[in-house]
Amino acid sequence: MKKAPMSHRDPDMLDEYDFSPGVRGKYAKRYMQGSNVIVLDPDVAKIFSDATSVNQALRALAEIIQQQSKNSSSRVGS
Repeated sequence: MKKAPMSHRDPDMLDEYDFSPGVRGKYAKRYMQGSNVIVLDPDVAKIFSDATSVNQALRALAEIIQQQSKNSSSRVGS
């Protein structure tokens, strides 16, 4: 990896930071589509170890909420 000229270097970037194994733009497409970063508490992160499991759980919860909302609005008109 080439080092940036001293005039363009970020003063917060120390020489020991090594980004050589990094892939430039790896998540750029996903970021452009729109992303939300959410930090899970450690106890929750133990249960939901990846984004797929979190998304599945949230979709299931959203479906339950929608069903309850439909049921409660149909009871109001009765």
